[in-house]
Amino acid sequence: MITPKPEPTDQLKLRPATQGDWPELKRWLNLPGVVQWWGTPNAVEAEIRIVFETASAVARIIEWDGAPIGYAHAIDATHWGEELPVAIPAGTYDVDCLIAEPQHRGRGLGRQAVEMLVNEVFSTTLCVACSVVISVRNEQAVRAYEKVGFKWVEVFEDPQFGPSWLMIKHRPAV
Repeated sequence: MITPKPEPTDQLKLRPATQGDWPELKRWLNLPGVVQWWGTPNAVEAEIRIVFETASAVARIIEWDGAPIGYAHAIDATHWGEELPVAIPAGTYDVDCLIAEPQHRGRGLGRQAVEMLVNEVFSTTLCVACSVVISVRNEQAVRAYEKVGFKWVEVFEDPQFGPSWLMIKHRPAV
């Protein structure tokens, strides 16, 4: 059975992530579809903790019709250190998004959540661009980010996922 893709509605919301969300986040980080594209739960939990502890970062719980279904964040890319591709311009925020609940995947909700997150980042920070690094094997995610306006910049060797696309969306001109 094909699940119809939802039209953009007010059913999808991003709300600030809180310490009270950790039990759900930990559960999500152990789901097979999340581990496949985000990595080992302990490593991802450490990454999310950095986001939570960074005042300028944006951590959001993705809700569909009031129920939590995923997580997204944005953080100044320099927080990731020397592993950054050289093509990332200074002042770029790195974004990540996951639709954790399997029944909500493949419906366009991740794309909508990324668009909402990127719009929030551009409207509340002085960042020059948003970037994302996606395994070349994760075509569905690459296509979702393309629809939001991210452009392919280069393929580089990610230490964890191997060949990965670096994609960037520059701040829109005013």
